[in-house]
Amino acid sequence: MTILTTTASPGSSTPGHTPGNPAVWVFVLSEMSEFAFFFIVFLVAKILHPELFSKGPAQLNTLAGLANTLLLITSSWFVANAVKATRFGQRQKTIRWLMLTIAAGVLYCVIKYLEYRWNVQHGISTRTNLFFSLYYYLAFNHLLHVLIGICVISWALLQSWLGVYDSTDYQGLEGAATYWHMIDLMWILLFPMLYIV
Repeated sequence: MTILTTTASPGSSTPGHTPGNPAVWVFVLSEMSEFAFFFIVFLVAKILHPELFSKGPAQLNTLAGLANTLLLITSSWFVANAVKATRFGQRQKTIRWLMLTIAAGVLYCVIKYLEYRWNVQHGISTRTNLFFSLYYYLAFNHLLHVLIGICVISWALLQSWLGVYDSTDYQGLEGAATYWHMIDLMWILLFPMLYIV
């Protein structure tokens, strides 16, 4: 009786492979549940106060929101390339991609800070009305997740620099990338909801 075996080549993933580990996914899904709850709160408030919520987005700095959207989408591409580089055993490339991811995250925070300053100059605060109260809560909550994500990616960068990850063992990096992708996905949902719709 012959038993066929296959060896995965670098850069390939085994069928059914889930990035990271179950604990990471439990954490990510719990974070997404929190965002989902406040998305529902936002939509209910919008139904109850349609005029207020139709005027709100036009008063925000849409350019800042768009810039941060493009920045986070690009950062997800950076971190995906970091994982790919690790699969192929390219440690220096991994380090560069992770540094770019962190730089994008920091730039996101800078733009968000400038946006908040712009809001203050235009008389927009948490007390302006219900729309802006929810805007600030959702946007600031997301900003906190970005800051946590920067710390997570920084840890993955340190681990990569120390040579902890290689082409056969990079589960920790996949977990960090999964968390970062979740942050990106939440912003992609937040941007049109807060700034456009």
